[in-house]
Amino acid sequence: MSNDGVGPRPPRHSPTCSAALRADGGRVPRRPGAVTRSVAFLTAGVLAVTALSGCSSEEKRSKPLAAQDIAPAARDQVADGGTLHWAVDAVPETLNTFQSDADATTTTVAQAVLPSMYRLDANGRPQVHPDYLESAKVVETGPKQVVLYKLNQQAVWSDGREIGAADFAAQWRALSGKDSAYWTARNAGYDRIEKIERGADDLEVRVTFARPYADWRSLFSPLYPKDVMGTPDSFNDSARKKLKVTAGPFALKKVDRKQDEVILTRSARWWGHPAKLDQIVLRAVPRDKRAAALAAGELELAEVDPEALGRISLAARAGAKPGSSPLAGPGGLPAHGSGGNLSAADALRSWAVAHGDDEEAADEELSARQKERRALAAYAREQAALKGFEVRRSLEPAYTQLALNGASGPLADERVRRAVARAIDRKALAGVVLSPLGLPAVPVGSHLALSGQDAYADNSGALGGQDTEEAQALLTDAGWVAGGKIEKEKKKGEKAAGSEGRKTGRGSEKEDDGTYVVGEDDKGDDKDPKDRHKGGDGPRHLAQDGKQYANKLRQGGAPGAYAPKGTAAPADAVTKLLAKNGKALALRFVLPSGPGSGTLRTVAGRISSMLEKVGIRTEISKVSDESYFKDHIASGQYDLALYSWPTSAFPATDARPIFAKPVPAADGSLNVEQNYTRVGTDQVDQLFDQAVATLDEGKSRDLIRKADSRIWAAAGSIPLYQRPQLTAAKKAVVNAGAFGFQTPVYEDMGFHKKGVKASARPSGD
Repeated sequence: MSNDGVGPRPPRHSPTCSAALRADGGRVPRRPGAVTRSVAFLTAGVLAVTALSGCSSEEKRSKPLAAQDIAPAARDQVADGGTLHWAVDAVPETLNTFQSDADATTTTVAQAVLPSMYRLDANGRPQVHPDYLESAKVVETGPKQVVLYKLNQQAVWSDGREIGAADFAAQWRALSGKDSAYWTARNAGYDRIEKIERGADDLEVRVTFARPYADWRSLFSPLYPKDVMGTPDSFNDSARKKLKVTAGPFALKKVDRKQDEVILTRSARWWGHPAKLDQIVLRAVPRDKRAAALAAGELELAEVDPEALGRISLAARAGAKPGSSPLAGPGGLPAHGSGGNLSAADALRSWAVAHGDDEEAADEELSARQKERRALAAYAREQAALKGFEVRRSLEPAYTQLALNGASGPLADERVRRAVARAIDRKALAGVVLSPLGLPAVPVGSHLALSGQDAYADNSGALGGQDTEEAQALLTDAGWVAGGKIEKEKKKGEKAAGSEGRKTGRGSEKEDDGTYVVGEDDKGDDKDPKDRHKGGDGPRHLAQDGKQYANKLRQGGAPGAYAPKGTAAPADAVTKLLAKNGKALALRFVLPSGPGSGTLRTVAGRISSMLEKVGIRTEISKVSDESYFKDHIASGQYDLALYSWPTSAFPATDARPIFAKPVPAADGSLNVEQNYTRVGTDQVDQLFDQAVATLDEGKSRDLIRKADSRIWAAAGSIPLYQRPQLTAAKKAVVNAGAFGFQTPVYEDMGFHKKGVKASARPSGD
């Protein structure tokens, strides 16, 4: 799960997506914060779009926009033995992927040590895992759906017991939702099973469904032993810290919380291709410390941000020129591997910040020559060590979206939401993030799948592309008039609105990292020069994943155009506010303020400029990372926000909670599940229900595409770009890196044999 941070992801309770969650990777309440006002739902007229049928099942399949980049090598080219030190975001709180606090590392461990009936290929499509499963198919459809699993006869648990029907049945009972003593994160799919039986012999498992279930392949991946699933106590507690019984190419040796690492060791009971590595050590290393850890020899594999990409690219360039300095090169350090450049001083300051100093302290200390020389020497040593690494690049199976909160305020009106969407140039935004990284800058055309996946089709035409005139027409139709009278409000404890308000929230730095009016010629000392871009307008940082984000959004403030400190007003900005009933059309744009969120702020600034052109002003409020989701997104305290969702091979199951129509609860609150935009329709819900109950794969896929078209038309969320995946790897590491959609093949990972010529064949061939 990459933490490239071009959009944080909210936590999801789907085990099929837990690897990607991180967006999140933290715990979120099962009942997200309630919203007391009802959601304004779309009218039937707006949804009467013409392009709702989706693409036919006969069409040519799409391809991933970027291939995986893992330095593939055949097994005979991989050395036997060795330890791979692999950076992760955190040591997991639980090793049970079906619990709510499972994270990306939980999934990584499960993939390496537990059975999965299916794994994803390079196109994100589920394929039978032959080490566990010989075949699986629907053998009956009436009166009930029956799936027959034929297990690999060699498949056994590490205690010698055969994997069989008892394990399937125990997992079903634990996850069915019928016993509340099991603290499960979700029950989707398992709640449709009626019974599980032994087949003709011990290698066959018959699963009978009470209701048809199209996504049956999503089940039993991973599969836990009956020892874990058999009782609530063992499910809730025993598998959180230990996995005594496993069945994978690796076994869990130790979870060492003092050293912040998880140690996996080659399994002696594995019946498949033996693991090439002796050990995999999953080591928790903060994103901004990973370049230093790579250089120190503490890691061989780590997902990194664009700054680390820039450092490794610079080291490679310096290494290609005999006698060149690690800080040499035209213009100094490349900015994130792009065409822009950072000066040597900027590179050095970045290094100092990564080693524990804040930016202001780093700037002050670097003025001392002695410390500067010492830091330069250390930096140069690190750069020399980074010559042994390369960055492998692909696109993560996740996309960053612009979320529009339709619960209240101007965005409760579907016309205003559609105007926002029509004002945005999604291709330009994708270019800002992906082009500097050398990745395809293609906007995402679906909420439910990505290019390469079976369900993918570009359904954005249901809403329409960038069109300033159409956006303005929609706003006019909604009653927002340019130059209308605005009644200024002065809220308790705040300065007056408008230009007189200038900088708001200065006295509450802990709650808000700063909100100010775009275009003000503020030359005072409160403008922070460290927030100014120095290498063009490309992304400086990528937002940190795996956290929930915090602090209450400061209410009130001036109606007007707002942005992060240091953002220049667009040259062609609209000068007259749109107004209605004495109020200006101003939207609260909430962003995390952490050091990895620079890309989000860059994207938000571009979006604000685009909205400014049609008369929509934005107030960008940077809030602390820790509770961004809990206190703002999940509780509905925002108008606009940027965050990411992973896509799934099973969208009918996994995407439904994200787009389901919110339902009023008995206490008057609104149960939004994971639909944090609060925009939903009965039609979308019905299409999901039909898709998940349709066993014809082509028909189910078409229903998913129809649902996506209607989600586009509702304009509750606007997919922008697929997230980049950047993985630094020691050059000798093979069959590992930027995996893209594909489930890693852990037994093939290792180090290239010395003296053996590299092959272009994929691993396992």
